[in-house]
Amino acid sequence: MVVNYQNEPGIDFTDSKNVESFKEALKKVKGELNKKVPLVINGEEIFTKDTYQSINPANTTEVIAEVSKATQADVDKAFESANEAYKSWKKWSHKDRAEFLLRVSAIIRRRKEEISAVMVYEAGKPWDEAVGDAAEGIDFIEYYARSMMELADGKPTLDREGEHNKYFYKPIGTGVTIPPWNFPFAIMAGTTLAPVVAGNTVLLKPAEDTPLTAYKLIEILEEAGLPKGVVNFVPGDPKEIGDYLVDSVHTHFVTFTGSLATGTRIFERAAKVQKGQQFLKRVIAEMGGKDAIVVDKDSDTDLAAESIVTSAFGFSGQKCSACSRAIVHKDVYDEVLKKSVELTKNLTLGNTENNTNMGPVINKKQFDKIKNYIEIGSKEGKLEFGGGTDGTTGYFIEPTIISDLKSNDQIMQEEIFGPVVGFVKGNDFEELLEIANDTDYGLTGAVITNNRENWIHAVEEYDVGNLYLNRGCTAAVVGYHPFGGFKMSGTDAKTGSPDYLLNFLEQKVVSEMF
Repeated sequence: MVVNYQNEPGIDFTDSKNVESFKEALKKVKGELNKKVPLVINGEEIFTKDTYQSINPANTTEVIAEVSKATQADVDKAFESANEAYKSWKKWSHKDRAEFLLRVSAIIRRRKEEISAVMVYEAGKPWDEAVGDAAEGIDFIEYYARSMMELADGKPTLDREGEHNKYFYKPIGTGVTIPPWNFPFAIMAGTTLAPVVAGNTVLLKPAEDTPLTAYKLIEILEEAGLPKGVVNFVPGDPKEIGDYLVDSVHTHFVTFTGSLATGTRIFERAAKVQKGQQFLKRVIAEMGGKDAIVVDKDSDTDLAAESIVTSAFGFSGQKCSACSRAIVHKDVYDEVLKKSVELTKNLTLGNTENNTNMGPVINKKQFDKIKNYIEIGSKEGKLEFGGGTDGTTGYFIEPTIISDLKSNDQIMQEEIFGPVVGFVKGNDFEELLEIANDTDYGLTGAVITNNRENWIHAVEEYDVGNLYLNRGCTAAVVGYHPFGGFKMSGTDAKTGSPDYLLNFLEQKVVSEMF
């Protein structure tokens, strides 16, 4: 099998034909909202009496979906189904599993507008962000299909006289995928299907805020012909089934993307060996960031401002890679701050159905949390721009810039996950790096400089998993920028990397004497 890989393109919305086509997709999806979403266990849809609602964060009167809630008994059935399916799925050849993923990606490509439109309503994503999310899902799937083929024959070992040795990979069993709401298709699809292409089976517990987006993948897997039980869909209350999924004696691995608090809880619970458990569980966790853009005195200040604003306010700052700290050399601090404010003034905020630059934050809990951080930051520093909030019809927060902060201020240390960026001043490049590293997180960062010596210094000393020169700190591209961080940002199991599938494989050695 030969696949000529290239990243899935977005949609050019400067073309009026594409705009009209996407509006039709939005109209069609809107007509299908308030959909009943079932559990899917062993390929069978199960509608429960106990449900919860997925709500449009831009219009809280609009119900996106009525979602069935899995109980612990349902989880048990899902594990039983996955374990049974594993017996045959693990015997599929690498080639057959990889080709299945390519079939899945082809179906997603045909339904890209539909999936993107669902995210506009369910996650409040602007059009470009929603399309980019769906396209990245395709990229992950195709990248992992290629990766599996590259691992198919194992790796070479040495042979001695009269002895032949073989080193190869095998799947490890059933696992649990717990994806985030902020990339409700891309990360969800990638972290579900990476273990699947490696020969494992999965229980997928979708994010509570974006279950319909995740259910679209389940529809596609069924359409593509995935055997029953390989992926089981178990939406539900994390308080009822979250720990239960992690603790289960059947769980060989957990892949999680979300908050530090939840990630460390999963890590701790997974470490405990349950009665009857004959293996150590693997945890693949990505737990957020407190990402910074460092601006040197010898830099393009227009580029610096553009990088800060784009990285801070894309998808309302609801990215683990979002720029929430601008660390600027004192000589260009005022200039970069002024230019950043001017660029931010041009951003439009509103219901993303109308293709605004920024939409709502995801839910009431986040709305209240971000609002509180703005109040704290306004006391710690100076509110330069924004700060306004409106929860009347949706969860809208203005893009907010706070200046004159210190590195140890609360809003410079804690992950806000909203459209808030703080500015802090440094005296020299060494101090800028010290401030950048002054956080528990180590996910992404960027350096804006024309000083090559300073860049080389940053490459060695800036303690993040993804570091960028003269650009923003968001928008990692599958296959180009394997993504994952250091410190409390997670296990650094970089998604979209040549090593990612090894998280879901065991290495076996066979020695044959002649």
